[in-house]
Amino acid sequence: MEAKAQARYVRVTPMKARRVVDLIRGKQAPQAIATLEFAPQAASEPVLKVVQSAIANARVKAAAASEAFDERTLVIQEAYVDEGPTLKRFRPRAQGRAYRIRKRTAHITVVVGPAEKKDGSQAAAKGGTR
Repeated sequence: MEAKAQARYVRVTPMKARRVVDLIRGKQAPQAIATLEFAPQAASEPVLKVVQSAIANARVKAAAASEAFDERTLVIQEAYVDEGPTLKRFRPRAQGRAYRIRKRTAHITVVVGPAEKKDGSQAAAKGGTR
């Protein structure tokens, strides 16, 4: 059962957040949490919160459906960062000029779900490989 979590309008640039999200895409949930906890980037904190929220959402969905839940079976199926609105500020510069500062925001999305089984039938259903 898939579960999704989103953090919107996070005050981190999308490029910096994408560097962190690329570290965890496709990993198992406990491994992704451990990676994010020790990642030196500042963007790892909001990404960690989104991953933990997605895992909690999966737990609630499993409880509502009366299914067994094991966090270790979850995998980060999708993780992406979209650009949010940019806050525009101005700084004074030399000779009376103004310099625009762009404070960028990001929307972070993480989807977790059970690990898919590796067999040939799934590759054939998606078009297969050459």
